Amino acid sequence: MPQVLPLTPPAAGAPYPSNDPALAAFERLRRIMDQLREHCPWDRKQTFESLRSLTIEEVYELSDAIAERDWAGVSGEMGDLFLHLLFYAKLGQEDGSLELSESLNAMCAKLIRRHPHLYSDVQADTPEQVKANWEKIKLQEGRRSVLEGVPRSLPALVKAMRVQEKAAGIGFDFPNMEDVLGKVREELDEILAAENPEQRAEEWGDLMFSLVNAARFAGIPAENALEAANRKFIRRFETIEKEAAEQGISITEMSMEAMQAAWDRAKVKPR
Repeated sequence: MPQVLPLTPPAAGAPYPSNDPALAAFERLRRIMDQLREHCPWDRKQTFESLRSLTIEEVYELSDAIAERDWAGVSGEMGDLFLHLLFYAKLGQEDGSLELSESLNAMCAKLIRRHPHLYSDVQADTPEQVKANWEKIKLQEGRRSVLEGVPRSLPALVKAMRVQEKAAGIGFDFPNMEDVLGKVREELDEILAAENPEQRAEEWGDLMFSLVNAARFAGIPAENALEAANRKFIRRFETIEKEAAEQGISITEMSMEAMQAAWDRAKVKPR
């Protein structure tokens, strides 16, 4: 891939076309937020703390829409998240804790700084090289650990994937899939050899961590793969419940053999 001349980053405060519909919509939403904060009793009552759990819920709703490939839903949930971000900006402006322009300009500066292959003379031709540079630059910025930026409250599966990605980004990784799967088999053997419940629980954690690592190494997002498996199980289980209802009985009255037969029929049904 030929070296590209460094790009010139847009300057802070640079003018943009006034007829840009996205910018016009953003400004409209910002003005509505101002009106809500001034005139609506519910909006006036909100704080950073009261909005936090609602924002988390909105993120999961966006995640659901993406998983369902519901693009109209994705569009709507994106709007909800924009509103929440503007709400935080409004609260910060009111108490002097932050300014939206400072937040956005800081992100612009971070993106420029962490993409030296675009804005400087650093060579990075693959996604892996870009990620490695990104982690090195974060350490130069004062991070004490490569893993420092992983939120403590992330769900365990997502956290496992993120810490593994970050470690691999600076070269701490298995050389090939054979070694990765060897680690999975090793952890399974250690579960079978565990002598008490505490050891067994620890080894189960190690096994799940190594399975996530195998998925990462194969380029498969573990969270997405597990969620697809969850949805597949739910869909097939609901088929068993439907068959039971059609027979005029509760699923609790079905024998294991009848449930297994219904399950096998559900497996061959089109999605």
